This record gives sequence, C-alpha cells and structure tokens, in this order.
Amino acid sequence: MFKIKKLVSMFLLSVAMCFAGAANAEYPDKPVSFVVPWPPGDLEDVLTRMIADEFQSTYGVAAAVVNKPGGGGGPFPGAMEVANAPSDGSMIGSFVIGVPVVGPNLGIDGLTSETFEPLGIFLTYPFVIATSGDAPYSSMQELAAYAKNNKVALGHFGDPLTPTQATKAAAKELGFEWASDAAFDMLDCNTLSSGDADVINTTIQLILPCLDKVKVLASVTASRISKVPDTPTMGEIVPELDIFLWNGLFVTKGTPQDVRDKIIAVAKKSMLGEKAQQVAKDTGAQVYWMDAADSAAQIQKDIATMGTIGSLLGG
Repeated sequence: MFKIKKLVSMFLLSVAMCFAGAANAEYPDKPVSFVVPWPPGDLEDVLTRMIADEFQSTYGVAAAVVNKPGGGGGPFPGAMEVANAPSDGSMIGSFVIGVPVVGPNLGIDGLTSETFEPLGIFLTYPFVIATSGDAPYSSMQELAAYAKNNKVALGHFGDPLTPTQATKAAAKELGFEWASDAAFDMLDCNTLSSGDADVINTTIQLILPCLDKVKVLASVTASRISKVPDTPTMGEIVPELDIFLWNGLFVTKGTPQDVRDKIIAVAKKSMLGEKAQQVAKDTGAQVYWMDAADSAAQIQKDIATMGTIGSLLGG
C-alpha cells in the first residue's frame, strides 16, 4: 500500500511540475510569424526578414515572414489575421500607416483603434515628387504657378496611398489642380522620359539611375532624404501636410509587456545594425527605431493629418 501511495504521489508531483513548467514557459516557446501584408521583395519585406532572422538567432526559435498581399487600402487580410491571433506574441504584424491610421475608418469587422498595439516604427519609405530635368519648374511653388495656366498630369501608385493623398492635398493648398492623374504599376525614369506623366509620386530608388536628369521637387518623408539633401520635405512646404509613409511592428492588444519587450529588443538591434543601415544608404530609405510610446503618438498625429487631407480633398 505504501508503495502504491508513493507511486501515486510521484505521478501527481510530475503532473504538477509539467503544468507549472507550461505555465512558466518563457517566451518565445513556439515558432513566431511576422506577417507582411505585401508581396515579397519591397523594403518592408526585406527589413522584416532581417528582424525575423535576428529573432531566430537570438532566441533559437523558428521565425519566418509570411506574406499576405492586400496591405494598401484594405481590407487588410494579413492585418486581420494578426488581429485574430492569440495575444501571445506568436504572430507579429509588420504594417504600413494605412492599417492603424486609415483602417479603423473603413468599416472592417474587428479592426478598430484598439485592435493593435505598436511596438515601434522602423522605416520611412523614400517617396518623392519628381519631374523631368527640362520641366519649366524646379520647386512645388513654381509647379503651382505653372499649373494654373498649363495642364500637368500626375502619376502615382494608387489613390489610397498616403503619399498620393498628400500630393493631391498639396496641390489644393498651393492653389492648383492636377489636369489628370493615373495609377501606374511602375514609376521610374521611363515614365518621365516617355511623357506618360509630367510629375510622378514615386520612391527615390526607382529614379536613382536617372537622378542627374530629373528634378526632385519634394520628398514625402519625415526628414530630408540623404540622396537629395537640398530637396525640402512636404512638411517644410506645407506644414499641415507633414506626413509620410512608414512601416512598423504591431501585436494584438493585451500582449504581455515582457513579450513585447523581447520583440522590441531584437527589432531595435536589427534595424540599427549594419545590414539594415546599408539598405538605407543604398535606397535612400530612412531606417531607424521609434519606440512604442513615440509610435503611438505618431499614429495620433497622422490621424489628425489625414483628417486635414480628407477635408482638403473633400472626403
């Protein structure tokens, strides 16, 4: 009888230890996914893969980027997958400004201003407003004066995109109208040389091959782009349109602070590291780490700025 009791006691103790171990398992204790709601290959994808690699190397747990296209103007399937995931840090979103700033106003079930918590913003896309080198204007103010009596066509990557909205709002503030505008799959040197558009809203890396043959009128960034340091930002030209297209890491609301801290530590180290900074140098992108509190404040500022843009555009 004593032997049986001893065996039962040992069994119960082992069961209790198993449950205690499960309860006290340190994050991360299972594979982690970084969801990028865009196809592979662009800046947010490249940089998020660096973070995932650093995460795996640091914690010894499998970490992978999962691409879920549809991250531009909604319905954000990738973001909603993160929204419906457990708040345990096993699924992390790598989102552009549209998800937390515009998304809550689109009527998407489950997407509100309370759905996600920012861990940090790490990328500013190097968007610029550019024209051909022989254009009869060299600044946004000169463009405004010219466009009052001449037709000027704008090319962009899509109407819902933040830089497009800011560019259209800038025209309103500067007192002119675009004669026409159209979305393009690619906006590079050929777009301007062919005359498909007079002015393009594109990224600096796409016009680097012809940078000496174009005029960059403004950047839609937080600070001036290193590749064109004499070009003012949109916020310098029209202060109320101080907005830029950024990308950051997000988790579902309620994710424990210690879990968030571990993700942040890896992401910050990765983005301030040599490889990520080389990407910034090569592309003109701005790669950094903005902490959670400052990122939350940036989101609130951008919500207000998007409200201004909406009013200017009659939205």
